[in-house]
Amino acid sequence: MTEPHRLTKAPLWAGRTLALLAIVFTALNLRTAVAALSPIFDQMSSDIALGSIGIGFLGTLPPICFAVAGLFAPLLHRRFGLEPVVVGALLAVLAGHLVRAASGDYLVLVLGSTLAFAGMGVANVLLPPLVKKYFPDRIGLVTSLYATVMAIGATLPPLIAVPVAEAAGWRTSVGLWSAFAVIALVPMLSLAVGSRSAKQKDARDAPAPGARPDEEPRSASFGKVLRSPIAWSLMLTFALTTMNAYAMFAWLPEIVTDVAGTSQADAGALLSLFSVAGLPASLIVPLLAARMKNVFPLIIAGVAAYLIGYIGLLAVPTAATWLWALMIGFGPLIFPLTLVLINLRTRTHDGSVALSSFTQSFGYALGALGPLVVGILHDATGGWTVPIIFLIVTAVSLLITGAVVSRPRMLEDEWQNRQMRTNSSETP
Repeated sequence: MTEPHRLTKAPLWAGRTLALLAIVFTALNLRTAVAALSPIFDQMSSDIALGSIGIGFLGTLPPICFAVAGLFAPLLHRRFGLEPVVVGALLAVLAGHLVRAASGDYLVLVLGSTLAFAGMGVANVLLPPLVKKYFPDRIGLVTSLYATVMAIGATLPPLIAVPVAEAAGWRTSVGLWSAFAVIALVPMLSLAVGSRSAKQKDARDAPAPGARPDEEPRSASFGKVLRSPIAWSLMLTFALTTMNAYAMFAWLPEIVTDVAGTSQADAGALLSLFSVAGLPASLIVPLLAARMKNVFPLIIAGVAAYLIGYIGLLAVPTAATWLWALMIGFGPLIFPLTLVLINLRTRTHDGSVALSSFTQSFGYALGALGPLVVGILHDATGGWTVPIIFLIVTAVSLLITGAVVSRPRMLEDEWQNRQMRTNSSETP
């Protein structure tokens, strides 16, 4: 059977311009709320009592909301359809930004943040199936575009938040990101209306340009995903790299300050370097993965980058601290790889939705443990050696989970083979 990355390619823009704009602009909204508050907590504290515990709780909300909301995405998809649910997710993001900007106390701020993060969690899960539906012949390219735009969406708020807050107040700084949600809603609403019209014309199963005309829908129940080695290995791969990324976002400045004697200003610059290092990978890795029969070399490259960075911080932290931060920043190239594998390891839209939900929901939940475990180990040992060794172990574990998901097998084929074995065993 022809694999998704071997489909006959149609022109990228032919009949799909609206879908491409909807995907890219939606991706731009998937991280803005995460990074919009932390740079301006000082300004916000004049109106809202935050405190270290309150700030810490806000920091744990994104992965928790991503995990919980992602579990409901398949149910919403089956009930309302792909495009309408993404529209609803964008509306939640829009409302969340506005509620946060108007909040007068901590509880309202948390409620607004929860609303925004929940919308992002649903959209996180449904973007890969959206790519598969409209661009089955360009999965690598479109995934690289939206992963890169998503990374840009995480980079912009720290750069813009403080100047805007100083010029126009923190509420304007928090609320301005709602404009991105409005921009994304325009093409996504049009796409939803077009999809509804197509269903009314009995064209629901008509293939998008480049799609396989022989693709048949298959049931994608949660129970089937739970019994899939592909699903478990992809979820654990996603979780382990997310665990490392969140741990570095939370602790890298303090680590380099303690072990390398870096100033606070330079520590912030190293965190920015860590963040920016992932941008090239977001653009290149999905393109490479779509052309490779076995993506294990990409897993090895990511693990090697993690190990060089972590071992450098342990062995010679002051020799080239910027290089160690840069190498650790290359490690999360495995994140865009897992996003594209959601589509490369499924044949159908339903399969993509089920695998995306399982991978991202449980992956984010486990990934959220990274900063917590690192903090506990640091408090218990009074240093950073044991926490970094823990991260090294998680990075090496990626070789095990990555070896399973790297082989070109399909989720639906696992289900079909299991059903065939069941039927044969029941036949007298």
